[in-house]
Amino acid sequence: MTTILGISAFYHDSAACILSDGEIIAAAQEERFTRVKHDHRFPLQAVRYCLSEAGIAADDLDYVGFYDKPLLKFDRLLETYLDYAPAGFPSFLKAMPLWMKEKLWMPELVRTEMAKTEGITDERDAKKRGKKYGWKLLFGDHHESHAASAFYPSPFEEAAILTMDGVGEWATSSIGLGRGNEIQMLKELRFPDSLGLLYSAFTYYTGFKVNSGEYKVMGLAPYGEPRYVDLIKEKLVEIREDGSLRMNHEYFGYSQGLRMTNSAFARLLGGPPREMESRLTQREMDLARSIQVITEEVMLKMARFAARETGMKRLCMAGGVALNCVGNGLILRENIFDDMWIQPAAGDAGGAVGVALAIHHRYLNEPRASCESLGSWVSPRSGNGVPPPYADRMKGSFLGPRDTEEEIIEFLESKNLPYKKYRREELPERVAEILASEKVIGLHQGRMEFGPRALGARSIIGDARSSRMQSVMNLKIKYRESFRPFAPSVLREQVSDWFELDTDSPYMLLVADVVKDRRREMTDDEQALWGIEKLNVSRSEIPAVTHVDYSARVQTVRRDTSPLYYSIIEAFYQKTGCPVIVNTSFNVRGEPIVCSLEDSYRCFMRTEMDYLVLENFILDKTNQPPFEDTEDWRKEFALD
Repeated sequence: MTTILGISAFYHDSAACILSDGEIIAAAQEERFTRVKHDHRFPLQAVRYCLSEAGIAADDLDYVGFYDKPLLKFDRLLETYLDYAPAGFPSFLKAMPLWMKEKLWMPELVRTEMAKTEGITDERDAKKRGKKYGWKLLFGDHHESHAASAFYPSPFEEAAILTMDGVGEWATSSIGLGRGNEIQMLKELRFPDSLGLLYSAFTYYTGFKVNSGEYKVMGLAPYGEPRYVDLIKEKLVEIREDGSLRMNHEYFGYSQGLRMTNSAFARLLGGPPREMESRLTQREMDLARSIQVITEEVMLKMARFAARETGMKRLCMAGGVALNCVGNGLILRENIFDDMWIQPAAGDAGGAVGVALAIHHRYLNEPRASCESLGSWVSPRSGNGVPPPYADRMKGSFLGPRDTEEEIIEFLESKNLPYKKYRREELPERVAEILASEKVIGLHQGRMEFGPRALGARSIIGDARSSRMQSVMNLKIKYRESFRPFAPSVLREQVSDWFELDTDSPYMLLVADVVKDRRREMTDDEQALWGIEKLNVSRSEIPAVTHVDYSARVQTVRRDTSPLYYSIIEAFYQKTGCPVIVNTSFNVRGEPIVCSLEDSYRCFMRTEMDYLVLENFILDKTNQPPFEDTEDWRKEFALD
């Protein structure tokens, strides 16, 4: 049995993944354990979890892979600083100490940190222990790690591969070809020209946090008009027919400074960047819509070029831009490919999966197993069945820790928390009954999701038919901006009856419109509304998940992949005639998605959620003892 640990770390969203004979056994982001959102540090606790799930110690590993090549990244940073000298000197002074102290010594650093997974706290002892490890340490190329994470877990024997993000070592986007266990990288766009960094520049300029707030810009876009598209194309970026970009770097600051945009950018667009937490205006909405239009154009052109270059009928995608589910949905609707698959942890966290799979298939030249043959290795804690033929190799992305019944009982009774236990077969009916009464439920069941989306394991759920559900969840539970849309979870068999989509979308990475028969026609007065005024207009039979442009970020749910979650939605369907519920991540704004029982109970009590479901146990908020919170958590998470 060959065991491989993949690691992504030191930039943002650090994570770990472990393979056994090519099968993904476990994967998790460090933020879920440390409770520091987008935690960039070495994923110490995530590695400990992965080793525990595999039932091995660090010394039992055969290979450890790191998802990019620090020396090549250092080469890019140094060359960039020299190109922009002396303008980039402040940025150079800020970055170099960390590189000289840690990142240039990555092999020793990884080995030392790995020793700490065994409980060694003394730095000197950890270094000694790290040097004794027998496993081999390998480094992958950043975009090849993304490509591997996209193709190898996919259900396709061959496919075009498209990766798009901010920047890796030098590449910012790439096109590749996957066949069997081989990946060939064909084309790449190089720094400083980058679709991801262009989008992040507008994220910064509209007052949101880079590497965190890009999805807010996407959610804000439908409230605006594409007023700036022509100006962006005229002054900021040239978009070529193959989807490659040439950016005018007179307007951007990220190459030589500490900010994404500069004063020239502000003058061009009529003012300084919006201050975080200040009031959103129509200007920000129009800017969001404009950069979304630009992004969709680039994504479409890249996809068409990838289809022409490779001759493939299927597409695999990864990289942070692949989380732009509006653009993904557009590629699907344009029928550029017959089918597409997107890595659920498309950002840097997924690099841990990619480098581990690349070692198994490319370095060790091991063949890819068919989906039907997976599942022969059973996790000591969780267990894994054989996935159905249509499934990918990510197992629904349910790759994190889960809690046993004994652990839940111990937790509840240690805190004297009142609860009611249900049999598994009666739980879905009770949860559906609560949902139908317009109550909000925190759902903690099964293995935690890997990636940025909650998919029914660590979710907050509600009634999609409720016209008040979006505002209640945003303002009283998530404590976030009122414009933010919520996603629907829908039974796979019913998806085309409610949405203009007839394919699997298990990872909430495709946007589709609500079908016309389910929409509500707006009055003349409602159609005359502008910007954020559109928010409270009910647009369909499922208003809680219908965005202002009639779109929704759809998650399809299959019984094979998520049996309890499927049964809950099925019971709700039988009770109400609606196979759609609201699904949003189980956390408050600025906090990582919950991981442990303690995390879930704390979030439940801090917010105005009505019920908490912990596997077969249901907690009613009205019966809970007073909750004393010693942390100023709203202030701590306010600026995410």
